[in-house]
Amino acid sequence: MVNQDDILNSRHIKPTAMRELVLKVLSEQNTAFSLADLEKKFEKADRATLYRTLKTFEENKLIHSIDDGTGSVKYALCKETCQCKPEDLHVHFLCTKCQHTYCLNDIAIPTISLPVNFKLETINMVVKGISINCI
Repeated sequence: MVNQDDILNSRHIKPTAMRELVLKVLSEQNTAFSLADLEKKFEKADRATLYRTLKTFEENKLIHSIDDGTGSVKYALCKETCQCKPEDLHVHFLCTKCQHTYCLNDIAIPTISLPVNFKLETINMVVKGISINCI
């Protein structure tokens, strides 16, 4: 089993106690997580520290952010080989009943052909419906 320091080091993130704790919480989730969700887990932690931790993780491609239309950015762990390039991206599913967002890692975002002189940087595809947990 890979330990958290190894995971952080593999993404060029200096291990700290807070980063290790946040990584542990994120790795235990089966849905995407917002900053507010993280704050509930770490009631005594400073909001700015948690936010900076998430931003560091995102900048180093350990997690990706999801704008699922709920007004709150959510985060989920990337696959080990992910570089967050368009070819690495996948569809997300927002349950309209419980508001949980799921990574559908096995469903790639379709190829997009842009007009000449347009450069693709990122894609966000969210499918909305009711999850199996809420049916």
